[in-house]
Parts: sequence; C-alpha cells; structure tokens
Amino acid sequence: MSAGVTLAPMTSADWPAVRAVYLEGLATGQASFQTEAPSWEEWDAGHLAACRLVARDGAAAAGDADGALGWAALSPVSRRHCYRGVAEVSVYVAGAARGRGVGRRLLAALVAESEEERIWTLQSSIFPENAASIALHERCGFRVLGRRERVAQHHGVWRDTVLMERRSRVVGTRDHAAP
Repeated sequence: MSAGVTLAPMTSADWPAVRAVYLEGLATGQASFQTEAPSWEEWDAGHLAACRLVARDGAAAAGDADGALGWAALSPVSRRHCYRGVAEVSVYVAGAARGRGVGRRLLAALVAESEEERIWTLQSSIFPENAASIALHERCGFRVLGRRERVAQHHGVWRDTVLMERRSRVVGTRDHAAP
C-alpha cells in the first residue's frame, strides 16, 4: 500500500469526498443495487453512528474530495433488538486507489471497530461478477454462505448476489455474552 494513506472516522465534512467515491463505484454497475447516491441525511440515517471510516491520502484534509481513497461503513440489518449485533458492510475504493491495499486496510479496521462496538456478525451481499470484492472479503475472514438468485433488479435486469458472512471470534461466543 502507498505510504501516507490514513484512516479516520468519517464525519459529515467527508460526505462530498465519500459521495464521489460512492458514485464512482455505482458507475461500475457492479457495486450496489443503488443507482444514485443519497443525500448525507439519508445516508447518515441508514448507517450506524459508529464504524464509519474514510481512507485518504495523508496530505489531504478532511472533506477534501481529491484526497478520498475509499470508505467503509456498517448498516443495521434490522431494528429488532435480537439483531443488534448484526450489521451489513459497505466498502468502496476509488478507482485510482484499487490494488493498493486500501480496501483491505479499510475492511480490517472496520472489522476491528465492529468488535469494539460488540457486533458479532458482519454480512455482505456482493454481485458475483465483483470478484475483487469477494476476494477482499475472504481475505478479511468472510465466508460465502450462498448465492441468492434473482434477488432484485438493477437497471431492469434481475441480479444474483453472493451472501458473505464474518462471525466474530470475540463477540457473541460462549465465553462472551451478547450485549
């Protein structure tokens, strides 16, 4: 990975940079069922307050759109109390930063932070054509649970997803009760 890359908690000031990376991922057609980026308020409401990271070039200041190399965040999978320790992963890397270890660094840090927040299961739903994302998740301890066929339409085309999961070895074990 390039020297000078820093990870920091994401704030609203980072949204323009995060949104730019998000839009770049959406443009690939392989990153999400979303077709456009939401407003900050919508995005903020749909993600956990903790476990939000932005990677930027070490010389870039917070909110500098040119310095954003990627981001990662967690969304709750349910509002039901019994699922409070289960979250869905989003991780996006700018095209110019791909292949430099940014995604792995973001996802590894997100996993560590999720355990600090007492989250015991992380899941990710990835288009099967996105082999790089599947490989990234596997390198960070996720396993393939299965393939969901024709789960939703994307630009009018039915798409499959690969469902991946990472279970914490720390949180939610026999020796560690759920919060």
